[in-house]
Amino acid sequence: MIHTEMDQDILKVLITEEELRECVKKLGEQISRDYQGKNLLMVSVLKGSVVFMSDLMRSITIPALIDFMSVSSYGSGVKTSGVVKIIKDLDQQLEGKDLLIVEDILDSGMTLSYLSQLLRARNPRSIRIATLLDKPERRTADIQADYYGFRVPDAFVVGYGLDYSEKYRNLPYIGVLKPEVYSK
Repeated sequence: MIHTEMDQDILKVLITEEELRECVKKLGEQISRDYQGKNLLMVSVLKGSVVFMSDLMRSITIPALIDFMSVSSYGSGVKTSGVVKIIKDLDQQLEGKDLLIVEDILDSGMTLSYLSQLLRARNPRSIRIATLLDKPERRTADIQADYYGFRVPDAFVVGYGLDYSEKYRNLPYIGVLKPEVYSK
C-alpha cells in the first residue's frame, strides 16, 4: 500500500492494485471475444468510471469507439437521491451501435436502469453493462450487469475512480472508507 494522507481514512483494502489489473485484463479479453465483428461503442459514466474505462479500453483488442456521459444521482451524500440528472450527454449517435455502458459500481441500480431506458430509445443495436463493482445487496431496480469485476459487500468503497465527496478517486486500490469519515 502506498502511504498517503488518504490511506489513514481507509478501514481496509478490499481489492488491491494487482487484483484490479488482472480483473480488468480478463474483462477486456471477454468483451473482445463477445464483440468481435460488432460495432462497439463504450460509454463511460463520469466521473466514477473514468479510471476503469481507461484501463478497460486498453485491454480490449478489437476496434471500439468511446464516448462519455455525466449523470448525477448522489450529490455529496452516501445514499442515492433517486433523481437522475444528465449533466453531459453523448456526442455519438447510437443507432446501429453495440453499446457497452461502463460503470464503476452497480449499487441500487436506479441510475443505470434510467440510463438504459433513455439510451434504448435511441435505437442502438444492443445495450450491455460492464461494471467494475457489483453490490447486489443494495439493488432496488431490476437491472444486472452483463460483465462485472468484483462483488462487494454493502460497505462504503472508494478508490480507483470511486469517491466520497469528490475525494479518494485517485487511490490505486479499492478500500472501505472508515465510517467516521462519512458520518461527520
